Amino acid sequence: MNIAALVSGGVDSSVVVHQLKEQGYDPTIFYIRIGMEDKDGFIDCPSEEDIEITTAVAKKYGCRFEIVSLHEEYWENVVSYTIEAVRRGLTPNPDMMCNKMIKFGCFEQNWGYQFDKIATGHYATTTEIGGKSWLSTAKDQVKDQTYFLGQINYMQVSKLMFPIGDLLKSEVRAIAAANNLPSAQRKDSQGICFLGKINYNDFIRRYLGEKKGKIVELETGKIIGQHNGFWFHTIGQRRGLGLGGGPWFVVKKDMESNVIYVSNGYDPETQYGKEVNLRGFEYITEDIWGDFTDSKEIAFKIRHTPEFTFGKLEKQGDILTIQSEEKIQGIAAGQFGVIYDKDCKLCIGSGIIQ
Repeated sequence: MNIAALVSGGVDSSVVVHQLKEQGYDPTIFYIRIGMEDKDGFIDCPSEEDIEITTAVAKKYGCRFEIVSLHEEYWENVVSYTIEAVRRGLTPNPDMMCNKMIKFGCFEQNWGYQFDKIATGHYATTTEIGGKSWLSTAKDQVKDQTYFLGQINYMQVSKLMFPIGDLLKSEVRAIAAANNLPSAQRKDSQGICFLGKINYNDFIRRYLGEKKGKIVELETGKIIGQHNGFWFHTIGQRRGLGLGGGPWFVVKKDMESNVIYVSNGYDPETQYGKEVNLRGFEYITEDIWGDFTDSKEIAFKIRHTPEFTFGKLEKQGDILTIQSEEKIQGIAAGQFGVIYDKDCKLCIGSGIIQ
């Protein structure tokens, strides 16, 4: 089998190469340059160390290695999407767009089509049911990354391999250490992929600027502070508000008047809701319910967390509505709601929260 392995220089994707070699495969390693650049060359991912480690892994296992660039495609499909979503007061998820549009989209169209399978270091698995591939959860529930893969389609999932999906993170680290992989002690990357070491607010300020606005206590209507633009703040945010007598949480935004509404206390009722409306829902493998009129028992996530939440899914025209069994904190428009079967095994699809 002809396999392309996407390797980033981190411990997870390095162990992918080891696992594939152990299984008798001879993968071709690809490192994708996906840093963000504009006409001023403002940001580029700190890729030199990544490339150095990936080169060492390729040499250790005798694999062919290619560095490919998807800078322009990344700007068009991920960075621009992020800026526009923030401009509209939404909460974007650039990592989901990167998986859908870049790693398994543009890469596939330009290089991946030559291969039978594309292997990645995601904590996920696939399950064959009725001759079809289903995206399914990883052995390590804490590290499970199926939420970030919730926007991929069937053509993508049917071609993907997740060689570490049946391992715990501790087992991955142990394999890396036992085989002296250069990434064995490397810390996991955090934050938004294209920013590298750039501060998020600095990035937003560059493209959207600043505009003073009021911070208002939702319950009383009292003006209690000032902010530099609603686009710097997300629903559920606690830190960075500069308010005394907290904690304060962002619970609502008025984009037209540039007002942020906050509530006080560690557990304000206004932070929570039990209903989540999803538009543009897309099934990964197939539409398993059709035009259903009853409710379906499901598990779901509205952000990347180890825990699942349970509820019922209902259909109202083009909108799928989740009625959650428990209150959910920080339901934010623009986020993705990812639906799983009630056993928390199969990832069924996702939609955008209204």
